[in-house]
Amino acid sequence: MLLSISINGTFIAASQDAGGVGRHPKTAVVGGPSNPPWSDCIVRSAVFLMAGVVMAWAVAPAASLELSIVDTGAKAGGEVVCTQAVQQAVEKVASAGGGRVVVPNGVFLTGAITLRQGVELHLAEGAVLLGSTDLADYPKGMTRIEGHFEPWRPALVNAEGLAGVRITGPGTLDGNGRPFWQAFWKRRAENPKCTNLEVERPRLMYLADCSDVTISGIRLKDSGFWNLHVYKCRDVTIEGVSITAPHGSPPKITGADMPWDEVSIDRAPSSDGIDVDSCQRVTVRGCRISVGDDCIALKGTKGPLAMDDATSPPVEAITITNCDFDSGHGVLTCGSEATIIRNVTLRDCRVGADIPVVRLKLRPDTPQLYENISVDGIRAEDAQAIFDVKPWKQFFDLQGHAPPKSVVRNVSVRNVAGSFRSLGELRGNPGDEIEGIALADIDITVASPKLIRNDDQAIECTNVSVNGRGFSLATAAAVAAP
Repeated sequence: MLLSISINGTFIAASQDAGGVGRHPKTAVVGGPSNPPWSDCIVRSAVFLMAGVVMAWAVAPAASLELSIVDTGAKAGGEVVCTQAVQQAVEKVASAGGGRVVVPNGVFLTGAITLRQGVELHLAEGAVLLGSTDLADYPKGMTRIEGHFEPWRPALVNAEGLAGVRITGPGTLDGNGRPFWQAFWKRRAENPKCTNLEVERPRLMYLADCSDVTISGIRLKDSGFWNLHVYKCRDVTIEGVSITAPHGSPPKITGADMPWDEVSIDRAPSSDGIDVDSCQRVTVRGCRISVGDDCIALKGTKGPLAMDDATSPPVEAITITNCDFDSGHGVLTCGSEATIIRNVTLRDCRVGADIPVVRLKLRPDTPQLYENISVDGIRAEDAQAIFDVKPWKQFFDLQGHAPPKSVVRNVSVRNVAGSFRSLGELRGNPGDEIEGIALADIDITVASPKLIRNDDQAIECTNVSVNGRGFSLATAAAVAAP
């Protein structure tokens, strides 16, 4: 008996005939009449082995293509817009079955690009994708922004509905954002109540409805708006990423005499580091974030009927570990628009000056549930506060409905050392519930040992020392919530 299989011109065979076990350049022969009775088992095993080889061969991916954007016409120097050349490289690699698009050393000016299935975007050492400052290079389309969908500008790098997304460094995505910041602050001078969306500004990255996402080793800087926005994504790892934007004081709104030159702008408005919007199973590890807004914001939607919004599933299973937070409005922020956020871990991080650790925005127009938040292992260096939990009324609208109720429960903070400006605030809107708050194994110095809270707010304290003294609600310099 001879069993023979041909794979790409190579023959693999199991044969039972005279001559025992032998080999041929194209044939493996097993067995023979003189073999023991168990030779049939050997033949069958060989057949199974060959079947496995065939299956593995069949599912193995085609050799991936690596293509430099220079090969499709991109010009370094930052003077010529290379959007078409970069997108052409993406399409070419995608049509070849997948692979890697490489941005080599050099500065390449581009507008919005869109990744495709199976295409990794790799920014090599010294590579810079520099965002165009011309909004025409970001064609308006329907997108998710601030908890809803509307026609707005895409990001510099976009992906939607993909599996296995890979965006890798060590190069840089530079949003070139100063003209956009200038335009926003100018509008804010004209109308101090202007919304964030009145002045269109591109994000650096926007990934929607993707799974198995890895973003690693890259640098994000000077985004026109949010830096990294992931929406309805699952199984996301963001590792070793540096995110920076100016974080100084905003320009003073003094009317027409304000000198609106770019040099005077030392804060990037709405420059959130990472916005995790309606996502599940997200890990942020080993990142450095220094921005002019929230460092990491967990988001959903808003409004009195927000819980009925199927486009905004709960944010859950979020882990943030071994990160450095140099500047921002909050290390871990829930909101401004959010509904259900649960099972969140912040662990082993350093927190720099003026940043609150746990910032929960409680909207009076939105039913919210923030639960099971664990903070463990914080090294604070003149941080703003442990808690910044309070009502958030920016642009709220009850739409004719009665004020909804929000719930915060099971928030634990432990193993915290270093210095803070104050203990912070822990209070909600009328009717909100805040319960299950626990502090443990904390040894900190505080410039102002005050905790603004509701009179009936309970906090469990275990082994907590503030300014060298044991701390409890009975000893706290509590300040009643306004």
